[in-house]
Amino acid sequence: MFKLIGFIAGYYFFGFFGALFGLFAGSFIDRMLAYGPGGINPLQNSLRQAVFLETVFVSMGKLAKADGHVSQYEIDHVEQFMQKLGMTELHRQQAIALFRQGADPAFDIGPAYQRFMSVCGHTRHLKQVLLVYLIVMAHADGHFHPAEEALLTSIAGRLGYDHAEFSQMLQMVQNQSHFSGGQASSASALEDAYKALGVSSDSTDAEIKRAYRKLMSQYHPDKLIGQGMPEDMIAMATEQAKEIQLAHDLIRKHRNI
Repeated sequence: MFKLIGFIAGYYFFGFFGALFGLFAGSFIDRMLAYGPGGINPLQNSLRQAVFLETVFVSMGKLAKADGHVSQYEIDHVEQFMQKLGMTELHRQQAIALFRQGADPAFDIGPAYQRFMSVCGHTRHLKQVLLVYLIVMAHADGHFHPAEEALLTSIAGRLGYDHAEFSQMLQMVQNQSHFSGGQASSASALEDAYKALGVSSDSTDAEIKRAYRKLMSQYHPDKLIGQGMPEDMIAMATEQAKEIQLAHDLIRKHRNI
């Protein structure tokens, strides 16, 4: 939209060269609105993708070892994660090496997050998706260990989230997982649905709609790709969005909205 406006305005006031400048400026604004500040420079995407994946796998290793033991459930979760990404055998071996590096008790995760923030720090969607993936990983074995929570709290702080923000995200992801694979059917499903959206039964219809749209925006494929998420991981983000959609559908059905 702004690309067209810039082109017309530039041509009207300054002629051909003004039109070119207007086209460039409009494209810049359109990209910023679509992808956020982190997605303005497409040349950075390859670097962001590499750093994002490195951070994901070393963090998964660190998280799996946080309680002192890497369970088979956690290993299976990482294997499924790699399968969903459709990794080649070479990339799979590299991912396993990163996971083992993170699982080494002597491994310091601090530098990894300093690098992540220096490259991806302005891409708020990538930061959020990374944290969501790790929260899901922490629940892979059905037990959320205090050491895992402490590590996730530390990681959230490195990503710029305060304790209240992280606690809300943790509760939302925990409840979103109740809708994984289909509509939740327990007696507490409606309460879970409200928590999955970060709202309550006392929230207005408008507040629920805003919360839903905000969450769905965070998993929008174009925005994630624009900020540097590897395209292979978009399907996983879409799965998370489906859980949010199911929770919202349940609330809408209950409220007749």
